[in-house]
Amino acid sequence: MASGNDMNAHNSTYSSFLGLAKWGSIVTALVTVFVIYLIA
Repeated sequence: MASGNDMNAHNSTYSSFLGLAKWGSIVTALVTVFVIYLIA
């Protein structure tokens, strides 16, 4: 478990990860739709 001194760094890193995961999912979905459009 993280000590009290590391919680700010942990929260910052976790927030960055969630943002990256969210936008990565959106971009992946858009690319997938585009590829399906090209194939069809």
